[in-house]
Amino acid sequence: MTAFALHFDEVVAAYTPTGTPAVQGVTVHAAPGAITAVVGPNGSGKSTLVRLLLRRLALRAGAIRVGAQTLSQLDARAFARAVAVVPQREEVQLPLPVREFVALGRHVHRGAFTPLSAHDAQVVNESIALAGMAHLADRRTDALSGGEWQRVRIARALAQEAPVLVLDEPTTFLDIAHEMAVFELLDRLAASGRTVLLVSHQLNLVARFAQHIVLLHAGRVAASGSAADVMRGDVLERVYDWPLVVTRDPAVGAPALLPLRGGARRRDAAAPSNTRS
Repeated sequence: MTAFALHFDEVVAAYTPTGTPAVQGVTVHAAPGAITAVVGPNGSGKSTLVRLLLRRLALRAGAIRVGAQTLSQLDARAFARAVAVVPQREEVQLPLPVREFVALGRHVHRGAFTPLSAHDAQVVNESIALAGMAHLADRRTDALSGGEWQRVRIARALAQEAPVLVLDEPTTFLDIAHEMAVFELLDRLAASGRTVLLVSHQLNLVARFAQHIVLLHAGRVAASGSAADVMRGDVLERVYDWPLVVTRDPAVGAPALLPLRGGARRRDAAAPSNTRS
């Protein structure tokens, strides 16, 4: 599998022609062999980057590159062979057995009416197993729980065998065990040489697993670098507008965010200054 980096270079985009940009000059470089995570509060522009990658939103400025090629140079099939995307939201139009749904990921490697080869079937089964869904391979997608559906979508992305994997909030609806299983799977995929770009609200898990973190705030990059560079109390408190403490994860020593009760600080901030001694 050929390795590709994924680059967002100074991208600017808005949802209306004259509207305020949802992202303004954002640069994210995701390298092969690593997990790159994009984090930030709601409305900071994280999912906008995924929409730009899927061409559901037009760039005002900047460029998106997959390896040496810009996004505009890749047709739909070439893009799908290079990049597998698990979007945040997706509705099933036609319920299918899990195995058939995951097999849709092989479409980019064969003709429209070509049956699955033995290799295709093997990749599908391996992808289902990696996502922890082998026991439900014959269940229909409309009979899955939210967490099961999330893992099936990850399995379909894995079946594409694309060197770049992009996931927008992939642990939504997952319990602790399956959330950890997804992060550990992404860690293994990155270690095997894939480029993994992850959009997530799970700052503490991101700090454990990601080699590079980009923190967005109001459509701009607020901090970028290692977990130690980004997971700083002064930075996170300003971005999330909530009192917090950054401590150490006792299991691995990574920075860990601990939100504090915010009522006292907010009452103090609202109190007239002449009431204080």
